[in-house]
Amino acid sequence: MQKYNHIEIEKKWQKEWEKSEIYSVKENKNKKKFYCLIEFPYASGEGLHVGHARGYTAMDVIARKKRMDGFNVLYPIGWDAFGLPTENYAIKTGINPKIITKKNTDNFRKQLKSLGFSFDWSREVDTSNPEYYKWTQWIFLQFFKHGLAYKKKMPINWCLNCKIGLANEEVVNGVCERCGGPVEKREKEQWMLAITKYAERLYNDLDKTEFLEKIKIQQRNWIGKSEGAEITFELKSKDKDKINVFTTRPDTLFGATYLVLAPEHELIKKFIENKEIENTKEVEKYILETAKKKDIDRTAEGKQKTGVELRGIKAINPAHDGASPANKKEIPVFIADYVLAGYGTGAIMAVPAHDDRDWNFAKKFNIPIVEVINGGDIKKGPYIGDGKLMNSDKFNGMESEEAIKEITKFVGGELKTTYKLRDWVFSRQRYWGEPIPLVFCEKCGVVPVPENDLPVVLPDVKKYEPNDNGESPLADIKEWVNVKCPKCGGPGKRETDTMPNWAGSSWYYLRYADPKNDKEFANIDKLKYWTPVDWYNGGMEHTTLHLLYSRFWHKFLFDIGLVPTDEPYIKRTSHGMILGEGGEKMSKSRGNVINPDDIVKRFGVDAFRLYEMFVGQYDQETSWSTNGVVGMVRFIEKIYSLSEKVVDKENREINNYLNKTIKKVGEDIENIKFNTAISSMMMFINFVSDKNEISRESYKKFIKIFSPFAPHVTEELWESLGEKKSIHLEKWPFIGEIFADENMTIIVQVDGKVRTSFEIDSSVTEEEIKQKAVSLEQVLKWINKEKIKKVIYIKGKLINIVTI
Repeated sequence: MQKYNHIEIEKKWQKEWEKSEIYSVKENKNKKKFYCLIEFPYASGEGLHVGHARGYTAMDVIARKKRMDGFNVLYPIGWDAFGLPTENYAIKTGINPKIITKKNTDNFRKQLKSLGFSFDWSREVDTSNPEYYKWTQWIFLQFFKHGLAYKKKMPINWCLNCKIGLANEEVVNGVCERCGGPVEKREKEQWMLAITKYAERLYNDLDKTEFLEKIKIQQRNWIGKSEGAEITFELKSKDKDKINVFTTRPDTLFGATYLVLAPEHELIKKFIENKEIENTKEVEKYILETAKKKDIDRTAEGKQKTGVELRGIKAINPAHDGASPANKKEIPVFIADYVLAGYGTGAIMAVPAHDDRDWNFAKKFNIPIVEVINGGDIKKGPYIGDGKLMNSDKFNGMESEEAIKEITKFVGGELKTTYKLRDWVFSRQRYWGEPIPLVFCEKCGVVPVPENDLPVVLPDVKKYEPNDNGESPLADIKEWVNVKCPKCGGPGKRETDTMPNWAGSSWYYLRYADPKNDKEFANIDKLKYWTPVDWYNGGMEHTTLHLLYSRFWHKFLFDIGLVPTDEPYIKRTSHGMILGEGGEKMSKSRGNVINPDDIVKRFGVDAFRLYEMFVGQYDQETSWSTNGVVGMVRFIEKIYSLSEKVVDKENREINNYLNKTIKKVGEDIENIKFNTAISSMMMFINFVSDKNEISRESYKKFIKIFSPFAPHVTEELWESLGEKKSIHLEKWPFIGEIFADENMTIIVQVDGKVRTSFEIDSSVTEEEIKQKAVSLEQVLKWINKEKIKKVIYIKGKLINIVTI
């Protein structure tokens, strides 16, 4: 056989796979399906990186193994094509985003095909294609018709330079990700999706999934379920205003010594206009400073506490009955940036004796600290546990659990479950996104575009920046904006905001089931066959928002009878990041970015794939090493040259070792332990190399289990053995009977400490093994035979000689 030449082999088989469409699938009721999914890539101009390749290779290994197990496997691919990076490039260069997107996706497609992934390319989707976003718009209209899409005035992140609204994730270190300029909070009308109506189900239904536990925790933390009570505080203000606060600890109400409002709270503007605040300038300055901060920074753990008292405004603790010494009737009211207007009621009651944040704030501003739960030392810090009540009038001595209900009832409050989750800000004042399919009519109000008029196609524009009013560039295209009202035929205007890039990625997995359908987003029978997704893999950075949004869309579509399951994904896993050589994060500025094209050209696809799976524990961060790829090349060459040592005679030892290896590799693939799967195959090849021969049948079995990792070289070896059908259409090898090794290794301990080990024939008796152990030279120096109390034998593994 010729020397291993990866370039010729890879070119040959990639061409053959494309021609035969070996990985294209159709529904087959006689075959059990397996739907494996990767997060489809955002095709940036920088091309594919080794981080992408790690996740895609892992799922490709799983897909190939499942095909060999007899499943009808759907492994699709597409492009998450709308979004900010492409729009930024269009603004910078003046090139139409459609042209940029085509160029980028063409490059990505070429790169992905060069890596031998077994995608079903016939199902390729592109979220910026009108044939796709027609159905994104259609789904939005279903939200609108069911009252889950609405418009609301709310504070948003506003870039002063770009004159544009930014999502929270587009504000980095307090500045605009696009231009690096200052960002402040401004009020603007935005389209919202009422995800909060699904909060309880999104939280509880995680129990139905097989997501990694850390992913479930991230989801639950973001949803932020809290059980407590809503309690009303009266204010000493001109209009005798009232404020509702939500608290998880109504049992501590007698210890509430101040109230905190979000700086954006609507009452503050009213107090300023009524001239009720004595320190207006100080308050207004603080509000302006807060507007420049990102929500995540305002609420960060360990952040220095800041705030301003609203002098002239007081609150009345509702637990006060006129005679209680526990607290004064009137308590001060502050504004502080750690309270957000969009969370809860935008106000909190502060109990410094029993809350870390409140305790630190009270210390800084010299506010009374009143202990109402027995159990700690409030001079040193707050006590945040449960216990018996004190300084709480008639509730003294009552346990916290009972007091929660009784005090809530006493003050006329209401027990409630609340969520940190807020409704989804869904509109963007940008160009490169799906147009929102609504028309404003003075007579009819907001009217949906008729479904048979979809898609509302994104028109071409001359410039991609927002206009001077901060509106999308679409607002300047009068002939597009001005339309007839679909309801009355009178003059109307199109909505000029576009959807966020989250929209298209919230349902793409459904479109893969039926990507060419122009009558509906997907046929229900095809969805019944393919969904839910059996295994979804991606980066940890997308296991919160993207996962939550797509689960929300799916549950809504389930509720209106359009999908067959109430959860989209059964299993979700995530891969660890690949760092540069030396352990630093890869970045263009550091010059340490690894381009897969360079590695593939130099070492070959199969070596690259093997290294990506071998480099470290799959779900952990790991550092790249080009020398490691060299090791994979040597491994492949060893397997390749072994084809010249194939014999007809079976070897019992090799066959036994192979059966163990088949079992180990199969289990490791299912448990995403790719590195140990490859390690066990290396050990087997080393074992066979020492024997200097392998039977034809054993060699065929081995290259079958090796094929998901190295598809090109195994296809070539398979053909060289005279096989006509692709190895990737073969069945996973049957695991034959595994015999006990003829020799076994026994570890010897003296009083629990390992002193030596020895090999012995597995057919010997327990007594013979014990006699051998106590007579070994390495053991005798640690024992006196007369002092041996007992000898413990663990079959086939260990001897422990006890002398004490």
